Amino acid sequence: MNAATEKLFPLLEPVLALARRHASEVDGEARFPTESVLALRESGLLGLTVPAESGGLGCGPLEFAEVVSALAAECGSTAMIYLMHVSATMPLARAAPAAMPGLLSDVATGKVLASLALSERGSRSHFWAPVSRAVAKGGMLRVRAEKSWVTSAGHADIYVASTLTEGADTVDLVTIPATTPGVTVSGDWHGLGLRGNASAPVTLDVELPSTARLGGAGGGFELLMETVLPWFNLGNAAVSTGLARAATDAAITHATAATFEHLEQSLSALPTIRAQLARMSIEVTGMRAMLRQTADALARQGEDTMLHVLGSKAAANDAALRVTDAAMRVCGGAAFSQHLGIDRYFRDARAGHVMAPTADALYDFYGKAVTGQPLF
Repeated sequence: MNAATEKLFPLLEPVLALARRHASEVDGEARFPTESVLALRESGLLGLTVPAESGGLGCGPLEFAEVVSALAAECGSTAMIYLMHVSATMPLARAAPAAMPGLLSDVATGKVLASLALSERGSRSHFWAPVSRAVAKGGMLRVRAEKSWVTSAGHADIYVASTLTEGADTVDLVTIPATTPGVTVSGDWHGLGLRGNASAPVTLDVELPSTARLGGAGGGFELLMETVLPWFNLGNAAVSTGLARAATDAAITHATAATFEHLEQSLSALPTIRAQLARMSIEVTGMRAMLRQTADALARQGEDTMLHVLGSKAAANDAALRVTDAAMRVCGGAAFSQHLGIDRYFRDARAGHVMAPTADALYDFYGKAVTGQPLF
């Protein structure tokens, strides 16, 4: 951790302890990590990136990445819930809805857990292209949408949702309190990985004041590309990095402790095992370096920022697949028996890989960017 993040450790450590204690249970039962999320609320870390003038901690991308990575090493589901909260908070900080003047302060105090409701059944993983359309009438907005894969569904206090602007092919972002009539969680989440993040479908059939919109009409796409995407990609890369680091640490510990009694040597005495561990460790070092580079690029907003944003998630997702796969092979049956936790890192890494924008889509965007083609 850098010096700034180390100052956050007294706030973070109790959250990490609870995440660690309940991670196996959260995964096994596919339940929401209530204990660690409550600790996040009480710690002030929900306001990590909220400006100080709104009562937040005023931290930047590097601190965010470090916190998410540390959470992921203990509980991937908790890390993803936190990542989605911050990704929803950042557009609120940039273009707060006039209908909710105290919202950022409530986020900073832990009163509000936020999440994104972007993907739709009709456009699937193309989260930037909703097919639902708002209808405006008398200062109100009617939003009907079938949202997919909404993290913290049924647990978040507000949802930042997307919809097409009435009468135009532009996008609006709106803030919807979870208690709004017409917000319905459509099912439970029982996935292969990240089993505790409550990523369920949400049906919206709501009426909102037009002032629930973030920014002006049609300004949602800019917020998605310039705010939501960079922070989400950075955080998702941080989740992959934390999972890969935890899998590597667990594999090293096991290989060092496990012994061949008939040979009187540890598993790590085998050159092939040491080579695998070395490759894993080197890969994690590279992931952490790229994560810091991306956080720095996002903080300074240079011409290369978008390349870092596009590349970080794709590269980290792929690296996490390789590292967690190697950890499973190094530890063999011990990994499959679940007591090492490596199987959880293995499954969680694969869930992050297919989250929109998927790694394959990001490679395409990156290729367009480096060849001078428009992304959309």
